Amino acid sequence: MKAHNNSGTQMIVHTILYVADQQKSAEFYSKVLDLKPTLDVPGMTEFKLTEGHILGLMPEAGIKKLLGEALPDPAKASGIPRVELYIRVNNPEIYFDRSKALGAKELSAIAARPWGGKAGYVIDRDGHVLAFAT
Repeated sequence: MKAHNNSGTQMIVHTILYVADQQKSAEFYSKVLDLKPTLDVPGMTEFKLTEGHILGLMPEAGIKKLLGEALPDPAKASGIPRVELYIRVNNPEIYFDRSKALGAKELSAIAARPWGGKAGYVIDRDGHVLAFAT
């Protein structure tokens, strides 16, 4: 499904995570999401999550080099939660368990949530929170 704004313009969202080790993070996300990258070059790995949403992985040093001194150094926040990817899937247990087996740390087990459905939360090696939910 493609998103459009009020003027009918198509929107494609790229969520880019700054990571300490692009290759290790690419392997982790490829296995957790059961997706092959659509782009995998030095400086960027991308996964097409939906028609309108791309997940990117960029080395912390790469974004710092690109944007310069005006950008606070993301490496100084490594391990500190900076983003949450809330991913709705039919079988969150599979993704949740797979992420833990690949090194993610469990934050909250899969459980019914007050907003409806169920969700479980993990944190990856860079401090990004992943929620797998129905």
